[in-house]
Amino acid sequence: MLSSRILWTCAGAVLSVVPFAFAQNAVTKSPTAADWAAMAKLPDFNGVWEAGGGGGGGGRAGGGRGGAQNGKGAAPAGGRAAARGRGGAAQAGPQLTPEYAALAKNQPPPTADGQTANCLPPGLPTIMNQPYPMEFLLTPGKVTIVIEAYTQVRHIYTDGRPVPSDPDPTFYGTSVGHWEGDTLVAESVGFEKVARGINFPYSDKMKIVERFHLTDPDTMAIETTVVDPEALTMPYSMGTRTLRRHRTWTIAEYICEENNRNYVDANGKAGVNLSNPLAAPK
Repeated sequence: MLSSRILWTCAGAVLSVVPFAFAQNAVTKSPTAADWAAMAKLPDFNGVWEAGGGGGGGGRAGGGRGGAQNGKGAAPAGGRAAARGRGGAAQAGPQLTPEYAALAKNQPPPTADGQTANCLPPGLPTIMNQPYPMEFLLTPGKVTIVIEAYTQVRHIYTDGRPVPSDPDPTFYGTSVGHWEGDTLVAESVGFEKVARGINFPYSDKMKIVERFHLTDPDTMAIETTVVDPEALTMPYSMGTRTLRRHRTWTIAEYICEENNRNYVDANGKAGVNLSNPLAAPK
């Protein structure tokens, strides 16, 4: 959703209209030697991480890809389990405002089955709950997360830019982060209405806050909280997910459409063809 705003020239006599989103885009500058030196003071998130528990294989050195290679289809999307959190405690349930509580009664929770069966990735936060490896890359002003599932990439900008006030809605939103000691705090806003493992209706004001920190040199904890001033009366904790670092792994190629065994029938119900993947209806 692009809006516009008016800018005056120095003389104040002429005005022009420019896209508001342009004003929110920070300029990426070439990092200096000091910028690179500052990176050494940050915690070491680099490398390939996996939550484990089946699926994927992460292109291990000397090994195969496990379920990702054998199936070559859509990964488990997480669904409602993601909303309860994995590997950590979550709240009993979201505390909805009266308006959104009424919506929740009349609308079934969104499901990712049909979407992922057609090889569309789930949105944030479920994309971070996939049982496939992900690689963290730290560079000045940005943390890049390369997710093996669906070959997705997230960018968390740490260059001081503000969280955008009018972002275009996307699967993963626009993520802006900052460091609180050894913890990376990422705030993501601007979400398309796609399946994302959140089992309650949310507004376009929703913000997802993730806190990444190391609990030991090769263990990362990710705490996820949903904030929505229109839908929730208080922030909703989705629990903590724990990742383990595999220093000899690399991210493998993931082509969902190749030999995809999943399909969606005429009624929108997801299915899987185990006998002949090439015969799965489109």
